[in-house]
Amino acid sequence: MDECTHNCDTCGMSCGSKDANISKLKLGAGCKIKKIIGVSSGKGGVGKSFVTSLLASGLQKKDFKVGILDADILGPSIPKSFGIIEKNIIADENNLMLPKVTRLGIKVMSSNLLLEDDKDPIIYRGTLVSGVIQQFYNEVNWGDLDYLFIDMPPGTGDVPLTVYQSIPIDKVIIVTSPQDLVSMIVSKSINMADKMDINIMGVIENMSYVVCPNCDTKIEIFGKSKINKVVDENDTVVLAKLPMRVEYSKMVDEGMIEDIDMVELDDVLNKLSELVK
Repeated sequence: MDECTHNCDTCGMSCGSKDANISKLKLGAGCKIKKIIGVSSGKGGVGKSFVTSLLASGLQKKDFKVGILDADILGPSIPKSFGIIEKNIIADENNLMLPKVTRLGIKVMSSNLLLEDDKDPIIYRGTLVSGVIQQFYNEVNWGDLDYLFIDMPPGTGDVPLTVYQSIPIDKVIIVTSPQDLVSMIVSKSINMADKMDINIMGVIENMSYVVCPNCDTKIEIFGKSKINKVVDENDTVVLAKLPMRVEYSKMVDEGMIEDIDMVELDDVLNKLSELVK
């Protein structure tokens, strides 16, 4: 731009030069995380938080040390899935917030843990949301983790941009569902990660089919999936196709997501396990 002063500190514009100058956040004192996995989607309602919780639970069952940063600040759902109802967040001697711990030992930080009532809305502008996400990363005592999963906010706006720019994500998993519209939008998420030089591990298609209880036939209730075409066009892979089951919804509502063992995710969990030796 002609009017550029090359002083990013006083500039309110967004450009490639300014974005390149954003440094990654450092963790709080005494914290160490080996791998950070972002779980993203182009839109809400495709089961991104569900997949995040299942992957975290699966790795915790394999004796890894796991945490979840619920970066969906305006629509947090992680605590309810794990049955976490205690609200008081306290700080340690270094003034770092202590995350809540699930039954299996997964460390969780979420904006819902800061509310007196789960039904209270969080009415923040984008800059405040971005600031909270950064605090959840570098002002929380995560301790020593093998994996930190970041349940990303949906879309490709300023908040996901903040996560990609300020947190050193190792890989991102894209979650989608079979509808044509969602398949189109997931390409936007893949392209965003590419532009930010984030390594895309692959795509998980949630709600891919329903299994008939009488004949075990797979019924594609949203029509024929286009996900294979989408990943081919975007030079990535399908990691898993997950079924819809009534019992899963019931277990999530009851805070028992850690009791779900979804064999369809076994290959994904094995691939993730290889990242930490």
